[in-house]
Parts: sequence; C-alpha cells; structure tokens
Amino acid sequence: MFTRKLFYLLVFLLLQGCSSIMPNLGVTNGKLADCPNSPNCVSSQTQTNDKHFIEPIVVKGSSVDAHDKVLAVLESSKRAKVVVNDADYIHAEFTSLVFRFVDDVEFLFSQERNGEVTIDIRSASRVGHSDFGVNRKRMEAIRRKINR
Repeated sequence: MFTRKLFYLLVFLLLQGCSSIMPNLGVTNGKLADCPNSPNCVSSQTQTNDKHFIEPIVVKGSSVDAHDKVLAVLESSKRAKVVVNDADYIHAEFTSLVFRFVDDVEFLFSQERNGEVTIDIRSASRVGHSDFGVNRKRMEAIRRKINR
C-alpha cells in the first residue's frame, strides 16, 4: 500500500515538472517573441536562413477579412483555444491529445497593402526540446486552410 502511494506521488511530481508555464508571448515593438534555441519553434520574424524560419501568411483582402479567416480556422481546429483576440493579434493554445502538452500559436496582422495582408506567425512548444516538426506542420496546414 505504501509503495503504491509513493509511486503515485513520484509520478505526480514528475508530471508537475512537465507542466507548462506561460512563456513570453505577445507583441513588443511590433515584433513577436524570438524563438528559443530549441528546435520546437517556428517564426516568420526570424532570419530567413535560421532553422526556425517559416514564411508569413499572405491573404488577399482587408485586415478584417484576414483576421476573420484565421479565427474561423482556429475555431474549427481540434484542441485549439483562442486566448487573445485583438484586431491585429491572435494568440491560441493547441493542446496535444495524449500528454496534454500546450503549444502557443500567434498571428500578427500587418496593415493592408495593395489588397493583401501579411500575417506574421509564430508557433512554439512550451515544454520539451524537439516537437518532431509539429509546429511547422501545424502552421503550414493553417496556411493551406486560410488560402483556400
């Protein structure tokens, strides 16, 4: 009996070590946060030769149209929760099915120019080192859905 309780206590403590803490998110001076050194993050605002680089999303139409498209895709996504929904910025959390890991996904909308809006994007895991390309794949899937 004591051994079982000790085992559960150890498992609980180990899982607490994997619990997520809110990273530095949001917009500072018109920029999303930099990616950490770990490979579990992609961002369109990093250097193009950086391993974290991903192309921004370009949407034809107004900023309002682009915002609505992104929001519609997020709301139709499984295990996604919109946390911040501002006119020029959206932050959503994606939670993995089995281990309940949280990835932070951000969208920063630029002003409309020539009938197009550029959306800077960032997706990062809160814990762990590698994400096996999940963040990049997620953002590319979102890009495809937005540009249908």
